[in-house]
Amino acid sequence: MKELLDGLIPDILDPQARSLANSVHWLHLKGLNVDHPFPIAMLGQGPTLVLLHGFDSSFLEFRRLTPLLSDHFRLIIPDLFGFGFSPRPAGVSYGPSAILDHLDAVLQTLDSQEPVGVIGASMGGAVAVELARRSQSRVRALMLLAPAGLTGRSMPLPPVLDRLGVWFLSRPGVRKGLCKQAFADPKASVGPAEEQIASLHLQCSGWADALAAFARTGGFGGSGHPLPDQPLHAMWGANDRILQPRLKEQAAKLLVNPVETLESCGHLPHLDQPEQVAQRCLTLLAP
Repeated sequence: MKELLDGLIPDILDPQARSLANSVHWLHLKGLNVDHPFPIAMLGQGPTLVLLHGFDSSFLEFRRLTPLLSDHFRLIIPDLFGFGFSPRPAGVSYGPSAILDHLDAVLQTLDSQEPVGVIGASMGGAVAVELARRSQSRVRALMLLAPAGLTGRSMPLPPVLDRLGVWFLSRPGVRKGLCKQAFADPKASVGPAEEQIASLHLQCSGWADALAAFARTGGFGGSGHPLPDQPLHAMWGANDRILQPRLKEQAAKLLVNPVETLESCGHLPHLDQPEQVAQRCLTLLAP
């Protein structure tokens, strides 16, 4: 995957995404039975924040947030196991447990064993909550951005439907539509650069097989029960067209503190309103 990403970087249209891609380190991680190195963007100075992207996305999702945080925090941005530009060998699991095992291995690579702050976006919010509950001594605080998967239950897709879903997500028109749906104002926010980033990782070997395998596990559902003990702040957009009102209502009932709603913001607060998200991170995630 390193060769693929290295070859793509010069042609990435968004300069912030190109800069973030150039900060990727490729590390061999212990305990995963995977011989290939994993990509982890690493940049900045200060207390450590781990940033977790959403479903069928990559570390590039945080391209607008990282310049606002890197002067204040050490940022660790892995591609989740089976997603982004991570290796996808055959014969391994691609469910939630594998994702959390991978993140445990990522945390073990850090120079300091001090507890970290974690930012989780969309499905990454559920991952962050599961990680905090599983590794209580390693996570000090959480910031959830339009979190998905906190309520409800896992919904495994049976064979055939898993492949049909992956085929649907591979269609260029579908990806463009989902990209536009994620922003509050797609006419102003979505152009060739955003559409390119939303689909770059589809060129990775094993993308379809790993995504279908993840779908068969049911993914993350009900991850907020029970909530972890660490401090937690959640934000979502007033114009989110992906996180449906019913899901927002369920999540709001689950979360102890009121969810902060951002105006002129869709499903991606870190892209639609990165300055507001960064300000909250500076206030709430510093040790």
